[in-house]
Amino acid sequence: MEFILKSDYSPTGDQPQAIASLVSGIKEGLKAQTLLGVTGSGKTFTMANVIAQSGRPTLVLSHNKTLAAQLYSELKGFFPENSVQYFISYYDYYQPEAYIPSQDKYIEKDLMINQEIDRLRLATISALLSGRRDVIVVSSVSCLYGIGNPADFDSNVIEIKVGQKITRNTLMRRLTEALYSRNENELSRGTFRVKGDTVDISLAYEEILIRVTFWGDEIESITTLHPTDFISLGKHDSFKIYPANLFVTSPERLGVAIGEIEIDLGKQVQSFYDEGKDLEAKRLYERVTYDVEMIRETGHCSGVENYSRYFDGRKPGTRPFCLLDYFPKDYLTIIDESHVTVPQIRAMYGGDLARKTNLVEYGFRLAAALDNRPLKFDEWQGLTNQVIYVSATPADFEIRESEGVVVEQIIRPTGLLDPQIVVKPSQGQIDDLLEQIRQRIEKHERVLVVTLTKRMAEELNDYLLKLDIKSAYIHSDVKSLDRIAIIDALRAGEFDVLVGVNLLREGLDLPEVSLVAILDADKEGFLRSHRSLTQTAGRAARNLNGLVIMYADTITDSMQRTIDDTARRREAQLRYNEEHGITPKAIVKSLGSVLTNEKATKQTINSETKKTHTRVAYEDDAEATANIAADPIIPYMSAKQLESYIENLRSQMTAAARDMEFMEAARLRDEIIKLEEYAKSI
Repeated sequence: MEFILKSDYSPTGDQPQAIASLVSGIKEGLKAQTLLGVTGSGKTFTMANVIAQSGRPTLVLSHNKTLAAQLYSELKGFFPENSVQYFISYYDYYQPEAYIPSQDKYIEKDLMINQEIDRLRLATISALLSGRRDVIVVSSVSCLYGIGNPADFDSNVIEIKVGQKITRNTLMRRLTEALYSRNENELSRGTFRVKGDTVDISLAYEEILIRVTFWGDEIESITTLHPTDFISLGKHDSFKIYPANLFVTSPERLGVAIGEIEIDLGKQVQSFYDEGKDLEAKRLYERVTYDVEMIRETGHCSGVENYSRYFDGRKPGTRPFCLLDYFPKDYLTIIDESHVTVPQIRAMYGGDLARKTNLVEYGFRLAAALDNRPLKFDEWQGLTNQVIYVSATPADFEIRESEGVVVEQIIRPTGLLDPQIVVKPSQGQIDDLLEQIRQRIEKHERVLVVTLTKRMAEELNDYLLKLDIKSAYIHSDVKSLDRIAIIDALRAGEFDVLVGVNLLREGLDLPEVSLVAILDADKEGFLRSHRSLTQTAGRAARNLNGLVIMYADTITDSMQRTIDDTARRREAQLRYNEEHGITPKAIVKSLGSVLTNEKATKQTINSETKKTHTRVAYEDDAEATANIAADPIIPYMSAKQLESYIENLRSQMTAAARDMEFMEAARLRDEIIKLEEYAKSI
């Protein structure tokens, strides 16, 4: 199937020449190209046109989960009939296993998996293995971490057909090998149940059920069902069921892997004894022996990924399989905000190696754990086919890889100009900032304030709250999906000021923001470098009244370069507008979350401590309770009727989220939470 790009507008400004140049480079076989596109110039639209015209399966790589979610939402809007997938780390919380020798402290792995993101990851793999060419995967650098062998995953795909000769028990066994589990009580994701000659399967990668009906040892019918009300969605002559986990293997390879683990265990334990490390030897023997027993009995154990080399059949030291191995060889890679993403890729391997080396040396893991890792930088380069680096401030690496050929895109289709930049003294900066904020609040506009540290961000946020200014903060300690909710709340006007450190630098599409205030702009360093300042200033480029205030006592070289580059671009933009009779227009972007977030949150104020904290719900508790009590039907419902009503609401919530109506999904979610609390009290 071909890519079908749907949009209400056509390329304009310097988009057409950028698209033509990039597509031409792809057809000519250029290994790397760089798109230098300013904020608001429509880089995502350009990327979409390049994807559509090149016709290649595409990986869009982002360094930030929030930006990845935004890209996913935009590309899904451009390609509603094609397969647009989302692949990020599926942990809501993750504490990696570690050992600190200086403190003799072992930190056990602790995690919380987000089931919705896990489903999206499996949907990505399923789409890539389906044979479709119209696949776009928006991913964080999670795509460079180890996952299962593509050959094993593909060999565990179950293809069923009407009229196929297969016993019910054989299908059940194959489902179990594909890591589906039998559950007769609750048909949750990745489970199946059996009733007579009917097998119901809840797919791990799609929100539908498959009902397989047998007539003796033959499949009589295959039907897809709605997961909540079991309404038929259609009948099929054939269907492919993909595995329920990325780490899947065959029974034969499982037996071979267990044998290899036991051999390596014996060697490493003996090596510890020879070195006089009896404690490490005993520790390793007990841990690995327990893991092997769990794998033998259940096919899984805690930390099973540390044995992935054995299950994959890889030799020591070889790289793990990753998402890139699932793409066809001619796929296209687009790296968004490449000046940040590329260094992140380069640093991943070293950090992982340092942590695991201690675990191996002190007997917590076999040496094979070192082979469960992210890709090295040269390995990543070897797996990429053709690359387009996208950035407003490309680094030397991207320019060098592109052999100095950079495609510029500095004209905005809306006619909007780069924001004006004003430098003000740091003395009295907070008082001046407060006045600037109040001016924006009167105009119903938003403000971003950028600090140097997380602590400064939180303290400034607390100070603004005390002055009755609706404010929130965002930094790396805030959960990735919560960040999305916070940004949505800013756009919706639930608060007027967002304070941050580094996450407010790039990629965020916030047309309501008219002021970006950069505190301590003259503190030269990574956060106040030319690239950082340019990216931060770009957050005000989507508003007609865009203004950047740099609070500083001196003008550093980085500040001057940012001011000069911005002035040069403003001049070119003004000239283009005059030549084409363009009047700048404000960007109008619909509100709504960029990704389903079943635990969307907002920051509220604790009246006693005056600290911000996270809580589930958008409504005040008393108001929500009143809404439930106001429904005259609910108090007369039986427990069973109430349960059925809640399930119906949950179905509506899922449908709203699937249709990208996230505000409605959030409203329904909050109603469900309150009804569940009410149900416990009756």
